[in-house]
Amino acid sequence: MKVGEKYYRSIWQDEEDPGSVHVIDQRKLPLSFEVMTLRSVAEVYDAIRDMAVRGAPLIGAVAAWGVYLSFLEHGSGPDRDVAGREVKYGPDRNGTIKQGAGRDVYSLVARDAERLRSARPTAVNLAWAVDYMTAVLKSIPDATVLRRAAEGLCDEEAERSRLIGENGLPLIEAISSKKGGDVVNILTHCNAGWLACVDFGTALAPVYLAHDKGIKVHVWVDETRPRNQGSRLTAWELVNHGVPCTLITDNAGGHLMQNGKVDIVLVGCDRATASGDIANKTGTYLKALAAHDNGVPFYSALPVSTFDLSIDRPEQIEIEERNADEVRRIGGVNIAPEGIRVSNYGFDVTPARLITGLITDRGICRADKESIIKMVS
Repeated sequence: MKVGEKYYRSIWQDEEDPGSVHVIDQRKLPLSFEVMTLRSVAEVYDAIRDMAVRGAPLIGAVAAWGVYLSFLEHGSGPDRDVAGREVKYGPDRNGTIKQGAGRDVYSLVARDAERLRSARPTAVNLAWAVDYMTAVLKSIPDATVLRRAAEGLCDEEAERSRLIGENGLPLIEAISSKKGGDVVNILTHCNAGWLACVDFGTALAPVYLAHDKGIKVHVWVDETRPRNQGSRLTAWELVNHGVPCTLITDNAGGHLMQNGKVDIVLVGCDRATASGDIANKTGTYLKALAAHDNGVPFYSALPVSTFDLSIDRPEQIEIEERNADEVRRIGGVNIAPEGIRVSNYGFDVTPARLITGLITDRGICRADKESIIKMVS
């Protein structure tokens, strides 16, 4: 997507420095647009954990580069593979080929990989990307191969988001047609745009495609507590792209639906069960309840990599509880009494019965086990 006159993805490698990767520091938006350079697996972990990068697809992509950077750290000296065999590694930071004999690099990288997995436990894309990269490493312990695997994962993630947009676009087109070309009012929660992915987004991908096609759209943007990702990220994205939008308080969505001002709800997803329940930013469940009560279609958009087919019940999803200061303070300023106890759940789970459909890169399916298995198989 464009920021000003320049095209950006949310993550890209420095072509002149194979030992670093660039990301947009989302903590600084919308006040300033700043690029972070990550040069170590520790910096990748901190960027994910501290939410400098956010969104299930993006943190998976960042973690993939984290595995690559871990290999550069551990694989640039004498090492052996998991079978104890001498291993010839790919280029280190200086482009030098190293011959191994000594440490078990795979175990060292696997240790870093487990730490990366723990940075944001609810989002399944994180674990999926880490597992993918460690499998590549185990098969071919070579830096060039790992770099290409991370690049390929990012390219594929961007393409999946584009396809989600293509598959969700007909929903908006149908509403526009039914309204005789009048404005389609879309409500979204949290950030599921290009900042949350590598490009395009998930829930916002159909919105961008519809707007670019000339369809009149308007987005109600929930501010989204506790980190204000709607007001800070979603609104910033939409304004930059020229999409008409209105920022609303976090719990105003139900009022808008009651008064016929929402045509469709589009949200993202951090993990979906095999039965079609979705974990998304806390407050999503309440939007789904309001949509159900008012007959408003409610869709979740996600790549198929966000399905966790190993679980089929909502209670099996680990819900991340975040630092209390994210609620107590804004910009370092206290907005609550000192010493107040805080419960800061980052996500909630919307049951499948409240979901009209799931928009994926392979099409739209019902939120039930039979449809999901057919979709991903």
